[in-house]
Formats: sequence, C-alpha cells, structure tokens
Amino acid sequence: MVSYALKNNPFTRVASLPRRPRGERKLLVDDVYPQIFDAILEQRIAPGSRFTEDSLGQAFGVSRSIVRQVLARLSHQQVVILRPNYRPQVAAPDLEQTRQILHARRLTEITLVRLACQQPRRQLQPLRELIAQEREAIARDQRGPAIRLSGEFHLQLAEIAGNGPLAQFLGSLVPLTSLAIAQFEGQARNYCSWQEHSKIIDALQEADAEKAETLMNQHLAHLEQRLLGGL
Repeated sequence: MVSYALKNNPFTRVASLPRRPRGERKLLVDDVYPQIFDAILEQRIAPGSRFTEDSLGQAFGVSRSIVRQVLARLSHQQVVILRPNYRPQVAAPDLEQTRQILHARRLTEITLVRLACQQPRRQLQPLRELIAQEREAIARDQRGPAIRLSGEFHLQLAEIAGNGPLAQFLGSLVPLTSLAIAQFEGQARNYCSWQEHSKIIDALQEADAEKAETLMNQHLAHLEQRLLGGL
C-alpha cells in the first residue's frame, strides 16, 4: 500500500492517460523523468510522502528499472530521499533550508550570468525556446511543467556560461528550489516569471553584463520574497 497525504488518488490523471499504440517506442528515462517530477511539483505525490517503485511503475506504465533510474536522478537532485530498507520519500525542504538554497543560488547565478554574456549569441536560442514552452504551460495552467521549465531555463543558462563546476553546483540547487516553489507558493501562477527571463536574455543578447547581473539579482530577489516573505 502506498502512503500519500492526498485527498484523492495521486495518480488519477496519470492513470487516465491513453495507452501507447502497439509498436510505439518504449518510454525512456528522459521521457519518464519529467512526468514523475511534474507529478511531485503538482503535489499529486505529496511532500514527505513515501511510495514504492512498483506503484510508480504501474502508474506511469514503465518498468521498475526505468523508475529506479529516474529515482536515482531525483535523489541526486535531493528531490527524492533514498535510504536502504526504506521506501523512497519525497523531500520537503523547510523555510530555513529554502532561504539557504536561494542565498547560494544568488551568489552562483550572478557569476554565471556575467560569464554567459561573454559567450556567442547563437547559444541563446534554446533559452528562448524554453521561455516559449514555459509560457505555454502557464497558459494551459500546467503548474508542474511550468515550474520545471522555469528551473530548466536557469540550468541551461548555466551551461551556456561555460563553467562546469558552477553549473553542476547550480544543478543541485534548482530542483530543490522548484520543490520549494511547489510547496510554498500554493496555487500562485507566477512561479518564476517568464517575463523576467525574457529581459535577462535581452541583456545577454546585448552583451550587457551589468544589466544582466542587475536583472538576475532582481529576479531571484522576487522569488525569495514570494517564497519566504518576512522570514
């Protein structure tokens, strides 16, 4: 029996998806990862809840092997807690942990956005595509994908900056931030403003490091204010 702190079956919407036509390729880890992460961000799998690999595999129509690889990735990102002899558990960062995560992000991303200003402008197109996907998810009121895509914008920006260690460090912070947004922002639709993302890209296009740094600092300050308030 799966223990979920939800009013209804957490996998209702997932279970109602149509089966894949015969002959269609099997789902891979990269296909299933965003589905499970979105379910966590939409709290169809509640913060702090435990589950089994079998329950996830049945809900998403994939093997335990695929589920195990997805959970390993989510565990590396600290979104899911894996411990021997215990069922996997969704992490539930508290406000103080969230404050520390956001502080570390601000220090890291100020440097990354300056470095990104030094890179070829052609690398910015994937960021614009992510913003378009984020806008579409928000328009469709798809909360989980919108939060996840917002985080992917920051991770893609870190890749463009060209500093591997900093990008890797940010990769440990952004998924936890996404989890905090899902947990503390309730049903707010602002998530992580695509308009602010767009302005940051414009500054990168202009190679204006000062402007890009200011915009990123303001962007993360807005996020911190929404999440933490007067903490």
